[in-house]
Amino acid sequence: MMELCPITLREANDFVESFHRHNKRTSRDGGKFAIGLTQGDELVGVAIVGLPLARMLNDGFTAEVLRTCTNDKAEKGAVSKLYSACWRAWRAMGGRKLVTYTLTTESGASLRGAGWSIIAETKPKGWNGGTRNRSWQPIYGQKKFRWEVTV
Repeated sequence: MMELCPITLREANDFVESFHRHNKRTSRDGGKFAIGLTQGDELVGVAIVGLPLARMLNDGFTAEVLRTCTNDKAEKGAVSKLYSACWRAWRAMGGRKLVTYTLTTESGASLRGAGWSIIAETKPKGWNGGTRNRSWQPIYGQKKFRWEVTV
C-alpha cells in the first residue's frame, strides 16, 4: 500500500540524485514544497513543486512540478498519485494552475491518468542568460511537451 508523506526539499533532491534517469537535483531557489510516497517504511517516490521556470508563467498562482521520481520498488500508478497530490496541495494553497514538462519521447501516461493535458510543445534551447550561466545537460537540447492542470 502506497502512502503520501511530508518530505523536505533536501530529502526529495537526494532521492532524485539517486534514482532519476536524466535529471539532476533542483535548485533550492525555486522550490516551494515536496511530497514523498512510501511503501511500508521505505521511500519509493518523490515530487518537487516550485516556481515556474518560464518567467511568463510566474504569476503567483501558477507553480511547476519540477521533478517526479520513483524507484523500481514503487507500484504501478505511483507517479500519477504524486502528480494528483501535487495538484491537491497547490489548490489548497490557493493555486490555480500547475504545469510540468516531459520529453516528447515519454508517454505521459502518468499525467493523463492524473487528469493533465498537453497544451504546448517547446523548442530546445540553452539555459544561459545574462548573469545566469548553467552547465549544459543533454536534456536541454530536446523537445518537450508542456502539460497543465487548471481550476
